[in-house]
Amino acid sequence: MLRYVLLLIVMTTSAHAHEMVPTYPKLKPSYIEGLHQTAVTIFNKREDVEYYEIGAFTKDWKPIPFVTAYKVIPVPFLSTVTVDLYFRDEDKIIVTYICSKSKLRKSYESRTAISSRICSKVKGLDE
Repeated sequence: MLRYVLLLIVMTTSAHAHEMVPTYPKLKPSYIEGLHQTAVTIFNKREDVEYYEIGAFTKDWKPIPFVTAYKVIPVPFLSTVTVDLYFRDEDKIIVTYICSKSKLRKSYESRTAISSRICSKVKGLDE
């Protein structure tokens, strides 16, 4: 009986996260010499989150330096924002994941305890 109650509770609660596309971003040469670029679009489905942080990582989850307008991006509820990311030519081979992570405010009275993180795997230059 307890199983059915727990199953009912899990099925009736909803979890909201954000979305990031494309699922497999591809790096392409930039108009700036020595750089490669890609773009990701973030869609915010969480009413309690207004900011998202962008990060790039190797296959071993080590951070990779990159350039973008802002690393922490404001994304209003039910809105999309496209972010251009630029990587050095020497990093184009090692960049494996591009991730977005929701940033929670400490000032909210009803703070949510869950921060969502979504990662996309970068396609190689030859794929």
